[in-house]
Amino acid sequence: MKVLCIGDLFLPSERFREALEREFSGENGAPDVREVMWAGEKAEEQHHLQQIMEVDGPEAVPVPEEIVSAVGDAEVITVHFAPVPEAVLDAGADLRAVVVARAGYENVNVEAASRRGIAVVNLLGRNAPAVAEQAIALMLAETRDVARADRGVREGRWPKEFPQTPYDLFGSTVGLIGFGQVARQLAPRIRGFEVRLLAYDPYVDGKTIESYGAEKVDDMETVFRESDFVSLHARLTDETRRFIGREHFELMKPTAYFINNARSRMVRYNDLYEVLKEGRIAGAALDVHDDEPLGEGSEWTELENVTLTPHIAGSTTSTWLNSVRMSAEAVKELSETGRATNTVNADALSGKGGGS
Repeated sequence: MKVLCIGDLFLPSERFREALEREFSGENGAPDVREVMWAGEKAEEQHHLQQIMEVDGPEAVPVPEEIVSAVGDAEVITVHFAPVPEAVLDAGADLRAVVVARAGYENVNVEAASRRGIAVVNLLGRNAPAVAEQAIALMLAETRDVARADRGVREGRWPKEFPQTPYDLFGSTVGLIGFGQVARQLAPRIRGFEVRLLAYDPYVDGKTIESYGAEKVDDMETVFRESDFVSLHARLTDETRRFIGREHFELMKPTAYFINNARSRMVRYNDLYEVLKEGRIAGAALDVHDDEPLGEGSEWTELENVTLTPHIAGSTTSTWLNSVRMSAEAVKELSETGRATNTVNADALSGKGGGS
């Protein structure tokens, strides 16, 4: 099997190659691996292009000619954030699959891949432990004023009073919107705080949710109404785009907090900003933002009841190791069976002999 590894500044191509060498170590039929890199010298530039693709897809950003020409006779492409538009897919007459080293696949033209009978494979859960732990960190940081207190001490003050009275996570009610890989990592971790755990996810049955010590809730409004902390863990789809807004925040207790380290575009952030400015809810903690970076003078930095982090929830050593390991495992599955477990366009390929 011939594999093209497209690396970037966050996950260089040699990491993919090394993982493939480990996965196929000592075996006949080890893949023929080629490497190419994407994006410029600065992480900010790459992140900007990622943001564009999240909104407008892979056709909205230029793809370097060296990537197109590198496809050649590759049967599989492994990629992280680099764009995989039609031009890349057209360049590979033998291309069978694109393995995306993360759960999101906004950088791949899935519709075009399906038309060509090319499987698009993603990696569910590769950063779930890291994102789950960050959600708890954000809850604690916001309600216990960790960042505000640190800033005050560094500025020579000794702050004891903050916009809201600290609220204990222990014994509180935590509501989860979405119960996928991250929420399932979060549930056993946060239960150590002896919380009441609510979960809303219309696609997950109650027995599964209950097996993680959570209560299944049939409507999202109940989660917002009853929770002391609402934490968002859904997938960004056409159905969930901007599906949370003021009507939900107004249901929350005035002492409650909203946490988002999933995707910003599931939330009407203008509404969230207004309820925070009004003091309608106690606070929020956000790792994801519509504009990244926020930029100098952002209105969000003027709020005292929000904790802001720069989209780092999944950026841990274990995440990067999981990304390349799981990519290599997917390539091996493809080489041995011709199929891959997490093929996101399996239905579209079902009539073409594609993966499942």
